[in-house]
Amino acid sequence: MGDTFPKLRLAAVQAAPVFLDREASVEKAVRLIKEAGANGADFVGFPENFIPGHPLWYYFDPANGKKAMRLATELYKNAVVIDSEEVREICKAAAEANVYVVMGLTEKQANQTGGMFNTQLYIDRNGRIIGKHQKMAPTIGEKMVHMGGSARYLRSVPTEFGPVSGMICGENTNPMAVMAMSAEYTRIHVAAWPNHFMPDHWASMHQSILIASRNVAYACKCFVIAAAGTVSPEMVDLLAHTDEDRAFLTDPKKTGGSAIIDPTGNIIAGPLDGDKEGILYADVDLEHCVTDRFVHDFGGGYNRPDQLQLLINDHDNVLVHRTSFGGANSWSQAAENTLGLENAGQERIPARSDRLLDAELN
Repeated sequence: MGDTFPKLRLAAVQAAPVFLDREASVEKAVRLIKEAGANGADFVGFPENFIPGHPLWYYFDPANGKKAMRLATELYKNAVVIDSEEVREICKAAAEANVYVVMGLTEKQANQTGGMFNTQLYIDRNGRIIGKHQKMAPTIGEKMVHMGGSARYLRSVPTEFGPVSGMICGENTNPMAVMAMSAEYTRIHVAAWPNHFMPDHWASMHQSILIASRNVAYACKCFVIAAAGTVSPEMVDLLAHTDEDRAFLTDPKKTGGSAIIDPTGNIIAGPLDGDKEGILYADVDLEHCVTDRFVHDFGGGYNRPDQLQLLINDHDNVLVHRTSFGGANSWSQAAENTLGLENAGQERIPARSDRLLDAELN
């Protein structure tokens, strides 16, 4: 009889966040997860930075202006710590709905006042965190608020369906990042997208999403869930300064564009216009990932590792290292003696969210 490959239902969420409101965005995410589960979904992908929203204001306001600074502060206040009650609510919803979830969020570390990551969080159908991906290089205005992510999260995540993966916005056009996912034989890939691109971008949001996402599907021979955000009326009122801004933000072809794509690059659900919130569904057979690899297996037989190789550095670079030259008067020795710090004098202990994730992964 041989191996069998599962058939399952994929879901792409297209929705606007409750902008810069973490708790309300989580509540909306929970509703959408439960809706997808009730409709038979097995695997659900969410847009980029769905919780609490994408830093869209930099397309309309100067980075050093009062409004931009205020909104950036609100973004930080509403960003997500992985080890938090908000994440536990999402995990609980995934378990109750019996679905895998890839959630887009703005991540911050506990007990810090700066530094955020553009992150996709992977949650299994039992409500367990099984991985995350951090966007490697912030794009345009994101550079003002997001840090570059660690390459140790540029990898697939094992599931009962086989390896799955995700990348964020422009990463899905990065040939080397796509190569990494192809070499890991991903079967389901979540391409997460924001609400819209800059107003003067040469291509519409729909065109950009489909160009990139169809390429990932074809190169990796995988199914792609392309999940894009939309813009709520409240967001339009907050962001727009002119009638031209408002027309851009409400153009259904310049926002949204979610779709589901098969391993040959064919669109099997969507694209969904940006004036609509909704969930796209597609019933798929993962055996197609095997069949289509016989055309181009870029992770194996259709490549030449003797001629072409990709090196990924997944070592985390630590900004501050502490060292002790010994002696009872040194700060590190005093910390060990008076505070019981087992790691004083060594490099910084990873933030709690990373330790939680590492524990889950191991």
